[in-house]
Formats: sequence, C-alpha cells, structure tokens
Amino acid sequence: MEQLPAARSNGPGPDATDRQDLIRKLNRSGKRLSKGHRRIAEYIVEHYDRAVFMTASKLGEQVGISESTVVRFAAALGYEGYPQLQRALQELVRHRLTAVQRYEMSTEMKPSQVLQTVLKSDMSNIRQTIEEVDEGAFNEVVSRILNARNIYVLGVRAAAPLASFLGYYLSYLFDNVRVAAAGVLDVFEGIARINERDVLIGISFPRYSTRTLEAMEFAKSRGAQVIAITDGPMSPLADVASIALNARTDMASFVDSLAAPLSLINALIVALGLNRQQDVGQHFQLLEDIWNAYHVYTEKDKA
Repeated sequence: MEQLPAARSNGPGPDATDRQDLIRKLNRSGKRLSKGHRRIAEYIVEHYDRAVFMTASKLGEQVGISESTVVRFAAALGYEGYPQLQRALQELVRHRLTAVQRYEMSTEMKPSQVLQTVLKSDMSNIRQTIEEVDEGAFNEVVSRILNARNIYVLGVRAAAPLASFLGYYLSYLFDNVRVAAAGVLDVFEGIARINERDVLIGISFPRYSTRTLEAMEFAKSRGAQVIAITDGPMSPLADVASIALNARTDMASFVDSLAAPLSLINALIVALGLNRQQDVGQHFQLLEDIWNAYHVYTEKDKA
C-alpha cells in the first residue's frame, strides 16, 4: 500500500506511525488505493476516533464523496461490505479511545436521538454477540467452572458491576465463590491463595484495566485456569486467558455498553444452574424459608 501523509494529532491516542499501521492492517488486499479511496483512508487516519463509528453515508459526507464510493472502498480493501470494514477498524482502535474522545462522540448526537440510538446500539451488540459467540468455548467455560475448587471473579472500574452481578448469582450455585475487586483489599490480596485447582474469571472491556490483566497473569503463573470475558481476540485479556468468551461492547458515547456482556453472563449463570438443578433447588427452598421468616422481600398486596 502506498505511504500516506503524516497524520495530524488528535490528542492522546495512537501516534502517526500507529495510525498508519491501522490502515496497513485494514488493507488486506494489498492493492494501491485510487484517488477517491485515498481520501477516505486519509480521513480515517486523521480522525480514527470518529470515523470508526460513522455510517458509510456519514463518512462519505465528511470526506465529500458518495456513499457508494465508501462502500467500494471497503470492497477494495478486501471486505465483504462497509459494516465488516467498520467492525475491523473498531477492533483495532476502540481500546485506544480516551474518555475525552468518547465524550466528543456523544456531543454530536442530537438529544432527540439519544433514546433510539443507545437502545439500538445495545440491540446491535447483542445481535452481533449471538452471531459471533463460540458455543464450544462457552460449554468449556461451564465445565471448568463446575470442576473448580474455588471460583474467583475479577472486574474493576466499569467492569466491577458485571463482576458483582456474576459473583452474586454464582454464590447461589456454589459455596466457593470469591469476588476480587479493588476496595479494602487490593485485587492481588484477594487472589493471593489461588492455585492450579482454582479458576479465575477476568472481566474487562475497552479501555482495558491494567490491574485486571496483571491479576490474570499472576493467576496463570500460579497454575490456575484463567477465563476471560472480554470483547474479542484482539483484547489483551485473550492473550493471557486459556479460554475466552467474547461479547460486543461498541458504544454510542463515553458510556460503556454492557448489555451484551451482561446477557452473556446471564446465559453462563443459567447454564451452570442447569448442571446443578437438584442442589440449587434445595438451596433456594431453604432461602425462601429464610426470606419469608425474616421478611427479606415485600409481601404481595393482599385482596
């Protein structure tokens, strides 16, 4: 591929060399770009943080060319269509987006479009996760959790609610669940005793948590089974984990879209519960008696 001119800086993020590399990776065809396609590539290089979330029509409008030219650009790079090119570009740069860049994306959204845009984005993430999820990996994760002596769940920052949710419901299924999160104890103190008989489930999405990655590497060094719940094979968590479950988290703003990861975690909890039906049924019966005796939940309205 021909050399593109040096890109302007958009603040924190990939430098010019990194952005050139993004285009090089995208250009799977290895062909020389035409003049119109070169203009699109230059725009992507200079405005990668915005371009990755633009429709073909919007990108064409920004560059001053037709939507059909943008579609042909994707085909020239070896992709089946613009959506596939867009997903590939998102995979390459989304973990590099700063909070400022994410926020700038949301400022371009009209207030009247917020509800529809965000909900449709979440729906799209779940739909793509369904299409891309590896059922074999999912079943293997279920098996490893069922056979673990201790189950450690790790998620910090934006992933902390996911870790808490998973840990909360796993505690109904198992007696050996420990949620490791930054708080009174450092995450390393929470997993200090982990060994080869245990499993660690690390959860992180762009921007990936350094602490989570380090803790997963520590668990791996101790011989533990390391499972990642992340967004794809380009995630640094996937390099550390022995097995990974992927869920799409493309965001419409600075807020992380956790709809698909949460749905995937729901499926994991249900699958584990089905493998422990008798024990779980007895446990819930005991809990119902306790909840009723101590009025844990509000009673239904009496006629």
